[in-house]
Amino acid sequence: MDSELADIAVTLYTGSPTEFITARNARAADTDDPALAARIRALKKPSVAAWVVNVFAHERSSQLGEALLLAEELREAQADLDARALAQLGRDRRALTNRLAADAAELAEARGQRITASTREAVQQTISAAFFDPTAAAAVASARLVRELEPAGTFADIADSIVGGGAPDAPAVAAKPLDEVKARRERPDAERTVREAERTHDRVVREAATTDRALRDASVRVYELTHREQDLEAELAKVRRDAKRARGEAEKAETEQEALAQRVRDAEDDLRAARDALDGLANA
Repeated sequence: MDSELADIAVTLYTGSPTEFITARNARAADTDDPALAARIRALKKPSVAAWVVNVFAHERSSQLGEALLLAEELREAQADLDARALAQLGRDRRALTNRLAADAAELAEARGQRITASTREAVQQTISAAFFDPTAAAAVASARLVRELEPAGTFADIADSIVGGGAPDAPAVAAKPLDEVKARRERPDAERTVREAERTHDRVVREAATTDRALRDASVRVYELTHREQDLEAELAKVRRDAKRARGEAEKAETEQEALAQRVRDAEDDLRAARDALDGLANA
């Protein structure tokens, strides 16, 4: 593979997709080697999904390396692992593929590219293809994809057509653990620990949700009762003011009543005296 052409292709395939043709032709025009210039002009414009994967492979190579390591383990697991371990690797693959596709779409959107649901699905399918086929893994890691890939496909015979700038080299992946036998033996215990932790987590989350609802209900009740308490206190204060005023009016009326009773007694005494005087005149 021409390393110079591959480097140029990476730059073009991770640049702005809308400016690919212009950038490609300008790069070819600046090349003194006619043969290289012709090969640059022959580079095909990538699909949007392929461009998203290229940007991710170029800028997040460590994340992609994690995915490709799991891909290699998954392929080996088909022959070496039992059904339980294989199922676990499959779940890991799906979770990692979803996360990487989401990260790739987010990275592309940060560059100003609108990513549709269909493009996001194509990105996920392309990354998933790398888990099943080593040629697809190399193509994805090259950052020179021309088009998206299908997980069910085989790519060894068409490596040149799915990337620009020459067939991709095998991707570099992280080193495997030295004692894989020990790791596989210990995996069931680790899986059991994870499941127990997940059950505990789910139970605690449910309990926390129940407590949260109880707290919200209690908070609403406190709010309602506090306002009711304030209303009752205001009403009680008014009743106390009215009672105090009524007592004052009653005391005043009682005093006036006693004075009038005295006047009535005095008037009765005067009336009796007057009658006695009249009776005395009549008997004289």
